[in-house]
Amino acid sequence: MSTVKETVFETATASREDRLLALSSIGEEIEKEKAAITLGRRRRKIISVFVKNGLGLLLKDSIVRKLLSKEKRNRTEKEHLRKVGIRLREAFEELGPTFIKLGQVLVTRQDLFPEEITHELEKLLDKVPPIEFSKLEYIIEKELPNGMDTFEWLDEDPLGSASLGQVYKAKLKDGPVVAVKIVRPTVEKLFQTDITVIKKMTAMLKKRLPPELSASIDINGLVDDYYSSAIDELDMTEEARKMQEMKKYKRVSEHVDVPDVHIATKNVLIMEFIDGWLIKDFPVDFFTFEERVKIMIDLVHLYVQQMLDGHYHADAHGSNIMICKHRKKAIIIDWGMTGRMDSIMAQTLMRIIMHIQLNQAEDVAEVHMELMSPTIYTDVVKLKDELRALALRYVNAVQGSDRYNYGNLVMEATAIGLKNFCKVPNGLALWSKGFSATEGAARWICPEISYGEVVEAYEIPILKSVLNKRFDYRANFSLLSETAKFVTTFPRRAARMMENIAENKTRLNLQIQPDPVIRNTLNQIANRIALSLITFAMIIATGFIIASMPDGIFLGMQKATIANIGLTVSILLFLFMLWRLFRTRKYRSPF
Repeated sequence: MSTVKETVFETATASREDRLLALSSIGEEIEKEKAAITLGRRRRKIISVFVKNGLGLLLKDSIVRKLLSKEKRNRTEKEHLRKVGIRLREAFEELGPTFIKLGQVLVTRQDLFPEEITHELEKLLDKVPPIEFSKLEYIIEKELPNGMDTFEWLDEDPLGSASLGQVYKAKLKDGPVVAVKIVRPTVEKLFQTDITVIKKMTAMLKKRLPPELSASIDINGLVDDYYSSAIDELDMTEEARKMQEMKKYKRVSEHVDVPDVHIATKNVLIMEFIDGWLIKDFPVDFFTFEERVKIMIDLVHLYVQQMLDGHYHADAHGSNIMICKHRKKAIIIDWGMTGRMDSIMAQTLMRIIMHIQLNQAEDVAEVHMELMSPTIYTDVVKLKDELRALALRYVNAVQGSDRYNYGNLVMEATAIGLKNFCKVPNGLALWSKGFSATEGAARWICPEISYGEVVEAYEIPILKSVLNKRFDYRANFSLLSETAKFVTTFPRRAARMMENIAENKTRLNLQIQPDPVIRNTLNQIANRIALSLITFAMIIATGFIIASMPDGIFLGMQKATIANIGLTVSILLFLFMLWRLFRTRKYRSPF
């Protein structure tokens, strides 16, 4: 370790101009690598990897499509889906950072993909071999005001190497030991290029979906959410902002904290180095039972309060939370995968939890339906019955059991909504994963205490937060202004309406606009009927022409030739209609 420090320190003693001149060739090499990432090359690479792993015909695999719709599967069927998951995982790992992150997002959509596939995607390796330090040194020199002179020493052996960046241990000049997180130089260009290809692929996929699924699943919105969160994760200033924003929750969590941020640029983040263990690896005897309970309570209350304020951490699992040896606190070290939530939706989720605790299954089903938007294909009665049956399983669950998991409850309800062709907010599944991950982390720190009971203990602050937002004058300003407008203009409007009635000027304009899917279906039916009539007319016309020709010649062709042409065209049109009917049946809803 000492030799590494001395080597880096000697390099740092050279003038910055000399170092930049020496690193100029590295900069040129990085630019060449970026220039090599083109849309055409990435498209060919993605297609070739998909074909190599047998994913090109996955949408046409009738076995997979049938298994996706089944709720109960035998061992052979589960193994078939597991192999599909393996092929997906291997393809994503080969395609690099964009698809690794995409796979990690798909893991959260257990409402769309069966458990066998998501379990395989959970194994996606985000640890990759580190790139040479000189390329990251170039980024440091380019972005930090003092370049390498910022540090007294910097260990060139990375603490971690992921698909997006690498983390190093260093010491600031006249400052503390820090962790230095650096984004890989070509990863943003790769993301921008890959996302263009992914958007085109999803547009093609959406066209092949059955109309019921196309109406309920917003694939384009899902890709846009993934893209925005991925770009935020590549911006170290955004991650630093999120960490600083979490500092305001010290009033809620005295025993949970975030690292201090020293310097943040677009591609470099210098933050406090946490000397300790991951929350799943720390020695239990390091804390007393009372200390572990306090940490668990603060962790749960922090997550709930963040959610009420419109934020959530979607990846607060045991590998992103550390126990600091010196501060004796739980430190959340990674703030890349986070999201924002509408306050009304957050309050709705809290109402679900409270109704579960009060054994009110009917109310749980009603509140769940507020989160979903039924489409024309939704059987509302069937949907409510399934949500009520789901709620009954949870209201009778034992405290502290695996079933008593609010994240899983919302995830299962989301799956029921999609199964019944409802539109569900894309962020809901990510929130569910975050809530479940937080519960898992809380159980690591203190398995003796029920997560559900800790949430229940925070009900009064939850109620206060909901009421404060409901009765805040800003939230009710629109209601007050609209009410005032209605009251002041009502006499004039009422007088005008009575005059129109008295003078018989009342009119009712009614225009019925059919749903686009129904309109397309009616157009298909009309086209097929027209095609059938044309086929029938050609057969009849051919017969009339042959019967009415005394000399057996028409337009220079013999009767037999005319008959053969008419019958051939009619048969082709008939086969075309059969193919269209078969294709429509083939691509019906898998649910």
